[in-house]
Amino acid sequence: MLQSLLVNDFLVVSMLVFVAVMLLLESGYLAWRSSRGPAARKLHHRLEAASTRRAAMQQAHLLKQPLAGDMAPLERRLQALPRAHWLDRAMQQSGLGWSLTRLLVQSAAMALAGWLAATTALHQPLLVGLGAAAAMGALPLLYVNWRRDKRLKKIEAQLPEALDLVTRALRAGHAFGAGLKMAGDELAEPVSGELRAVHEEVNFGVSMEQALTHLSERVPLTDIRYFVVAVLIQRDSGGNLTEILGNLSRLLRERAKLIAKVRVLSSEGRLSAWVLAAMPFGLAAILNLMNPEFMSLMWTDPLGITMIKYLLAMMLLGGLVLRKIVRIRY
Repeated sequence: MLQSLLVNDFLVVSMLVFVAVMLLLESGYLAWRSSRGPAARKLHHRLEAASTRRAAMQQAHLLKQPLAGDMAPLERRLQALPRAHWLDRAMQQSGLGWSLTRLLVQSAAMALAGWLAATTALHQPLLVGLGAAAAMGALPLLYVNWRRDKRLKKIEAQLPEALDLVTRALRAGHAFGAGLKMAGDELAEPVSGELRAVHEEVNFGVSMEQALTHLSERVPLTDIRYFVVAVLIQRDSGGNLTEILGNLSRLLRERAKLIAKVRVLSSEGRLSAWVLAAMPFGLAAILNLMNPEFMSLMWTDPLGITMIKYLLAMMLLGGLVLRKIVRIRY
């Protein structure tokens, strides 16, 4: 009897411990979700954009250029470089929030690391060290360009929905500026931030024409230029803006469908390019597994090392040619 009671007590305590642990895990998950979950992050980004956009817009668009006294001496010198404006605009379009100093310092550090790795660790000649330094130094620039392209493609995909929302706002009787504000408040980043920037520029006293021109400069997309030109022509010559934006939204959607169809039709060529680019590496790996002594001459013998260098250079040239063939301009 006593043993049965002890077993029952043990089961009850085990169940209570299990329930307590589950409740603890559930409370921890709910606490994480309320502070770090998707909804909390979205709210945080919207509040951060709403609180910081005004100061940034006032500095960037009303004063046109930041004051020299507000910049670090190194930043002022870097801004005087020939291509500094293009780099600064690319970083703004990427949405990273980097400064020009940070980008160039990262490029210099990566170039130095590539140089040391090639010349000191791998004992390669000077020319190979320069090539490694150039390749490693270009990585931050390539990353900025990749983030820029990714952000611009996302804006391009969100633009028809933004035009539909502005069109519905105009049909409901709101002004065009109020429609932009509604789209900026309701839609997701990054298109919402750009539309809010246009509305806030107008609130700061910039004309609608200038604000839309700034939008086309910040976002160098053909669809954005269509939107800006359509609105500016309507403001000069008159017409039904609601109908114009509705037709433009349908046009952009049809254009997106055409681009997707072209990508599907060109997918075979792109797949062939990837296969041709990866085939030499795959064959080298297979041969190395089947006959390691035969393949070891490629990186132990000086003639084999020279052959690998020329082969990699020719493969790089061939990859660029294949990319040019399969890449279709829309």
